[in-house]
Amino acid sequence: MAPRRPIFIQEDFLTGGQGCLPPQSADSQVIHLRNMNEVSVFTLTGFTDDFDLQVFLFSLFLAVYLFTLAGNLGLVTLVISDICLHKPMYYFLSVLSFLDACYSTVVTPKMLVNFLTKDKTILFLGCATQMLLFVALGSTECFLLAAMAYDCYVAIYHPLLYSVRMSPKVYVPLITASYAAGIVHAMVHTVATFSLSFCGSKEIRHVFCDIPPLLTISCSDTHTNQLLLFYFVGAIEVVTILIVLISCGFILLAILRIHCAEGWRRVFSICGSHLGGVSIYHGTILFTYVRPSSSYPSERDMVVSTFCTIVIPMLNPIIYSLRNKEVKEAMQKLLKEIGF
Repeated sequence: MAPRRPIFIQEDFLTGGQGCLPPQSADSQVIHLRNMNEVSVFTLTGFTDDFDLQVFLFSLFLAVYLFTLAGNLGLVTLVISDICLHKPMYYFLSVLSFLDACYSTVVTPKMLVNFLTKDKTILFLGCATQMLLFVALGSTECFLLAAMAYDCYVAIYHPLLYSVRMSPKVYVPLITASYAAGIVHAMVHTVATFSLSFCGSKEIRHVFCDIPPLLTISCSDTHTNQLLLFYFVGAIEVVTILIVLISCGFILLAILRIHCAEGWRRVFSICGSHLGGVSIYHGTILFTYVRPSSSYPSERDMVVSTFCTIVIPMLNPIIYSLRNKEVKEAMQKLLKEIGF
C-alpha cells in the first residue's frame, strides 16, 4: 500500500494549490485587498442623459442659484447695514441666510458643470468634502431653526424681558452650538461612509454625494451606517421639531391674551413664516433620510433631496422677509438710497 502524503496535502492547502511557492504574508494580502478597493473617482449620473434636457436644467438651476445668492446675501447685507435690524431675531435670520447661501454653493456649481460636460466624475476626496459640508450645513440649519423658534417665543411671550433673555450671552452660544453640533454630526457620517469599501459600481445615482446613494453602491455591510443615519437624523429631527412645537404652543397662549388686531397680525406674521419654513425643510429631511433603507434610492428621492438643497435656500429669504414689516421697510429705505 502506498504511503499517504498528509504533509504535501497540507502544503498544497496552505499555498492555495500553487505547489511549493511560499504563501503570501498577511500584510501583503491586506495591502493587495486595499489596492483593489481603493477608489479614486466616483461618477454622478444626474437626472438624465438627454443633452437638450440637461441644457434646460442648467438654465433653470443657474437662475435658481443666482436668485438664492442674491436673496440670501442681500438679506445679510440688509441686516448688517440697517441699525433698526440690529436685534437677535434678525441676527438669527442673517446667519440662516448665510448658511443657505453656503448650503446651496456646496452642491449647485458642481451640478451645473455636470449638466454641460460629459465628464461627470468627482474625486474621492472631493466627494467626501462635499458630503461633510452638505451634512454639516444641513444639520446646523435644523438646530438654528429650533433656536429661532425659541427666539420667537421669548419675543412674544416675554416681550419686556426680551433684551435680557436674548442678550449676546444667549444668542451667540446658541448660534455657536448649532454650528458645533452640525459639524460633529457631519463628521460621524462622513467617516462612517468613507470607511466602507467601494469595489463594485462607482456610479452614484444622484447629482451630489449624498449618504443613501453611497451606501447603495458600497460592497461592505452598511447595516451600521443605516442605523447611524436613521437614529442620528431621527434624534435631531425629534429634538428640534419638539423645541419648535413647544415654542409655538407658548406663542399660541400669548396670542390668546392679545386683544389687539395689530398684535394678532404681527404674531401670525412672525410665527406663520417660521412655521412655514420649518415645515418645508423638516418634511423633506424626514422623507429622504428617516425611513427604511430598502426604500432608497430612487428618482423621486433625487428630486426631493435636490429640492431640499437647492430650492429651499431660495425660498427662505421670501418666507422670512416678505411678511416682515421691518425687513420690508429697511429694504425700501436701502433701495431709495441706491437710487431705485
